[in-house]
Amino acid sequence: MLAQRFLKSLLRLVPAFLVLALAVPLLSACGYNTIPTLEEQAKASWSEVLNQYQRRADLIPNLVETVKGYASHEKDVLEGVVEARAKATQVTVTPETLTDPDAFKAFQDNQAGLTSALSRLLAVVENYPDLKANQNFLALQAQLEGTENRIAVARRDYIESVRVYNTSLKTFPSILWNSLWFGNQPFQNFTVSDDAMQPPKVDFGTQQGG
Repeated sequence: MLAQRFLKSLLRLVPAFLVLALAVPLLSACGYNTIPTLEEQAKASWSEVLNQYQRRADLIPNLVETVKGYASHEKDVLEGVVEARAKATQVTVTPETLTDPDAFKAFQDNQAGLTSALSRLLAVVENYPDLKANQNFLALQAQLEGTENRIAVARRDYIESVRVYNTSLKTFPSILWNSLWFGNQPFQNFTVSDDAMQPPKVDFGTQQGG
């Protein structure tokens, strides 16, 4: 009797299993998995952007100290880099940052400010041949240049992954899944490349001569 009851219960579940077996490939074919897949790719690209910016921030203290040993009187420029680094690293980055225009803009603006401060610092270095020949400085400069290149690549990959993800949120059929099931918001994206931001031109030679 018990075995018969178990068999009947099992038979009642068969239609549900059949529906599930048919639904899973159907959902996949209709793009149900598209949004979460693209979302994870965009988040992974964002993580790489953060990693490379952190790598740059970690190089700056040693770079500033090395320059200070040869150009300690360039106080304003050195302090500018330290302050810009502090602003860039003090911005709190949360998962909500990607969907918050103000938070994302604050992150981008502070990183761009640090890029400009570093450009001014490297302009100062041109006035100090001994510093330019210092092995420690040369090693730091090489690391910084490599990191800037990795930042550019990471940003490019993030921009593209977000473009694809955001497009999926407003195109058929994934737009249906998002409205009925996920409710995801588009991610924020970089609006201007750091390369396009020209640092102010400063005549350091004139300052030194004064």
